[in-house]
Amino acid sequence: MRKKYLWFVGLLLMLLVTSSCAMPPVESVAVPNQAGALSLRSLAQAQGFGIGSAVTLKGLRKDERYRQVLVREFTQIMPENAMKFNALQPQRDRFNFAAADEIVDFANDRGLKVFGHTLVWQRALPAWLKAGNWTREELLDILHKHITTAVSRYRGRVFAWDVVNEALSTDSSLRDLIWLRGIGPEYIDLAFQWAREADPNARLFYNEYDPSGWGARAEQKVDALYNLIAGMKERGVPIDGIGLQMHVKVSDAPTYEGVKKSLERLAQLDLEIQITETDVRLVGSSDPLATQLATQAQIYDGLIRACLDVPRCNGFWFWGFTDRYSWISGFTGKPDGPLIFDRFYQPKPAYDAIAQALAESEASRP
Repeated sequence: MRKKYLWFVGLLLMLLVTSSCAMPPVESVAVPNQAGALSLRSLAQAQGFGIGSAVTLKGLRKDERYRQVLVREFTQIMPENAMKFNALQPQRDRFNFAAADEIVDFANDRGLKVFGHTLVWQRALPAWLKAGNWTREELLDILHKHITTAVSRYRGRVFAWDVVNEALSTDSSLRDLIWLRGIGPEYIDLAFQWAREADPNARLFYNEYDPSGWGARAEQKVDALYNLIAGMKERGVPIDGIGLQMHVKVSDAPTYEGVKKSLERLAQLDLEIQITETDVRLVGSSDPLATQLATQAQIYDGLIRACLDVPRCNGFWFWGFTDRYSWISGFTGKPDGPLIFDRFYQPKPAYDAIAQALAESEASRP
């Protein structure tokens, strides 16, 4: 009981500190941009750079401010959960596209590009799949049908897919998961081949966590990722891009130099690169909140500048844009503020850092 009480008190304090004043009801509040500032969307579009955010169905359905800021600030969106395996196929051969359709329709109607997330992952699997005692042929059929059905449905409406997500483990070996155990390492190649067949024009990405450019472990992960993708290319596997996740903390974040080094290494593969799933947690720092927010802004600045300074890196994604709907507090059990807008849609120093980096990048182009 005491722990729950302390957590609740901490959450209230965080809300009080990060909001400059009490807010009127959601329905009556306009959402102005920074005074005199261009939106992230317009700054990114001016140089053909993608700026995106993961989105929640709850925000889209119930929160007008969420919709306004999303459309104003971003060029592309990624469903946070609505396209994962358990959401699309809760029962074998019985697909449910209602939530995903809603997100894709919203985006297409407003000129936002959709990046599908994710076709193959070790998590977010339905109970029927995890509980089954499948033969190799059965697993091949299940995976083939899932990828073909999902990608075909959104052919021409989803511009890119996160085809395989996190196939490498922490030690950089292939992750022990149902597809590797039941099919073998060729499941990765097959997934990309099936996605290409279902939509020849969609951009196909491999997405990986933790190759963030600091320490020996990250360098090992980058090497493993490089070798994995290089092998796919040698085998003629259709792959267009690489996504690098950036779930980091103010107390332990990669540097601009480290991230740029990783990006430059992977750019040698001659594929698109995007920095994906970016949020910067405050939890773990004992600094005053203003200092934490300044450090957070510096980290965001370094991450996006590293991408902007590597020509092959053509997109940057936030894993959500407002603290109101961030997954972090639910995951850690602690109040936090990892994103560029606070719970009341007020831009934080991190927003200004991102906007400044985009503006300066555009100005420096020949």
